[in-house]
Parts: sequence; structure tokens; C-alpha cells
Amino acid sequence: MKLVFQLLLWIVIIVLGYLVFNSVYEPIQFDKVKEKRYAKVIENLNDIRAAEMAHRQVTGRFEGNFDNLVRFLDTAQFTLTQRRDTVYLDEEYLETYGVDQYVEDVVIDTLGFVSVKDSLYKGDEQRYREMINVPIDGVDAQFELDAGTVTKGTNQIPVFEAKVSKDVVLHDLNKDLVMQEKEVMSVDDINGPYISVGSMEEVNTSGNWPLKYGKNE
Repeated sequence: MKLVFQLLLWIVIIVLGYLVFNSVYEPIQFDKVKEKRYAKVIENLNDIRAAEMAHRQVTGRFEGNFDNLVRFLDTAQFTLTQRRDTVYLDEEYLETYGVDQYVEDVVIDTLGFVSVKDSLYKGDEQRYREMINVPIDGVDAQFELDAGTVTKGTNQIPVFEAKVSKDVVLHDLNKDLVMQEKEVMSVDDINGPYISVGSMEEVNTSGNWPLKYGKNE
């Protein structure tokens, strides 16, 4: 009986030791995997934001349909301009009052055009055609993309949002840790259930990630 008792005691010690080790080790591994995946997701969100900002610069609005956004990138061009100061004689003032008066002005010259896709993605068509896909192995999903306007006073301001649920990004990890991750509130982490850029509720084109993942605006 003494031998059996000692054997059972050792089994309990081993099991408890494993549980204690795992309770520390698993969250550490979870954070390592999470941060690598978040970094990949944020790369795509930055590419989407760049495309949306270019779309607004050229058309005056954001685009909520990804296929339309890709078609825009295929053909759109930025206009290259140069601002220069100039001074000229006000002929009308001279004719009216007989006195020279010079007017200071700014002239904007068009220097040429450059492809949007070459400017943003160095001509890498695969990069912008696939940026809507969540770049995580084993995940067959796309970012949610929307665009519209919000009312500020009497103005309608264009807005957009691209986002993905943490459930999708962390689909194969410990469900309890994923649940905790969705509820995190910290300046050093991505708060809430989504990784996102932009907003459909306010004028905001920033990402919701901390600076350790890179610039978020």
C-alpha cells in the first residue's frame, strides 16, 4: 500500500507540475504566435489604407468594393505638380488708378503623371490584388471593407474601414486565451475584438494597433 501511495503521489506531483508549467508556457507561446500573425495582418491593412487614401486623392471618395479598388489601382495615376510663387502687375488697377500695383500669387504647374500602383506597390500587382486576403496559413477569409460618409455639421465627410476579427486570425489557438485577447484593454495591445484601420463612425484613417507594430496613421 505504501508503494501504491507513493506511486499515486508521484503521479499527482507530475500532473500538477505539468499543469503549472503549461499555465505559464502556453500564454507565452500564444503571445509569440499572436504577434507574428498580427504583424502580417497589419501589413495588409496598411496596403489597403494606402490604396484607399490614393482613391480619395484622385476621386474625392473612398471605395467600399474591393474589386473596384483593384480596377482603380490598375489604371489610376497621380498628377505630379509643382508650386511656385509669382508676382505680376495688376493691369486693371493700373488702368483704373494709374498706379502700379503688384500681386503675389502661387502658380501650380503640372509636371507629369505617375502610376498609382507603381508609386505605392512598386508595380507588384500580386501584392495589391491579394491584400484583401487575411495572410494567415489555414485561413480562407478576407478583410471586411466598407466605405461611406459621416455627417460633420453640414458636411458629408468620406470614411472607410477595413477590419478582421481576432477569432479569424487566431482561429486555431486556445479558445480561452483568444477570448481574453478580444477583451484586452491596454496601450500596448490591440484593443477589442477586431484589428482594423479607419472607421465608419468617425473621421479617422488610423489603425487600432500600438506603435510596436509600426506606424498606425
